[in-house]
Amino acid sequence: MPVETMTPKERWLAVLERRKPDRVPMTYRATREFTASLLRYTGHAAVREMLTALHVDFLVSVEPRYVGPRLPPDTDMYGRRYAMMDYGTGAYDECIGHPLAGCRTVEEIEASYTWPTPDWFDYTVIPDQVKGWETHPVHATESEPFLIYKDLRGEEQAFTDLVLHPEIAHYCMDRLFGFDYANAERVFEQLPAQITVTSVSEDMGSQQGLMFSLAHIREFLLPGMKRQIELAHSAGIYVMHHNDGNCRPILPDMVELGIDILDPVQWRAKDMDREGLKRDFGDRLVFHGAMDNQYTLPFGTIEEVQQEVLDNLRILGRDGGFILSPCHNIQPVSTPEKIVAMYETAYECGWT
Repeated sequence: MPVETMTPKERWLAVLERRKPDRVPMTYRATREFTASLLRYTGHAAVREMLTALHVDFLVSVEPRYVGPRLPPDTDMYGRRYAMMDYGTGAYDECIGHPLAGCRTVEEIEASYTWPTPDWFDYTVIPDQVKGWETHPVHATESEPFLIYKDLRGEEQAFTDLVLHPEIAHYCMDRLFGFDYANAERVFEQLPAQITVTSVSEDMGSQQGLMFSLAHIREFLLPGMKRQIELAHSAGIYVMHHNDGNCRPILPDMVELGIDILDPVQWRAKDMDREGLKRDFGDRLVFHGAMDNQYTLPFGTIEEVQQEVLDNLRILGRDGGFILSPCHNIQPVSTPEKIVAMYETAYECGWT
């Protein structure tokens, strides 16, 4: 087995800077239920200890501490109310309260709603969050405002607003993007030259195609995303763009905006074949993900998981530009044996 010559941070930077890493980097994401089962299976007491043993080049995420107005139970700073939903093998929080659902005009929102502000956060806690983890890449801030807008208005109303109430959509999206920008400025100031990656995300794709028209994406999403990307680049930070499903029709626009990393590469979705993505965008994008979480990780055999690792290394890892990761949170239906096999295979075969 070759010997590692890079730290996780150096490995990430080599890929992002189009240099040759010692091996393909790997990351991890999973539900808390699966993580608990993986900890039991591997015999580790702490998540980062376990990931280090699996040779995972995990990101260290930082965030400010909320010190704003006291929040009602099960409610966040946006006024979204949540309830825990049990799906048998685990549970998750579902938004059940949409604070702007009944508003019919911008004036009504302005009169009745208080928008969050960065002044509600303490940013001085951030530097301590990376102490002791200087050898790992650092992730800071995630902008995904339409996801929040759907919760504020209700999903159906949010999409119809783009057609029937564009003035409301523009007003709210401007406020949400504005918070993201100001928040990122303050976070970036706390860790000059230490942050590796920020996320400028939005789920636009379904299994078959885009959930929005290209015209609506370009009108409501891209201007704010462009500003957020430019802020990150001005601070020397790379931009990861998370976009589920078949997002291929909008990828030329996203590349033009300046994204550096595409996540999660759901290659079983229509038109998201890995060969085509690598051919058309491999010289401009780093691909992050590609371990299928629709069939392979939950329902495939260990041999199928291992083969998918090899396929991803061969296709997406050719000439660099690939970080191996599950396409989405690993679910409890997946077995720890398969996930360990995924990381072991990538570690054994991912040397460059």
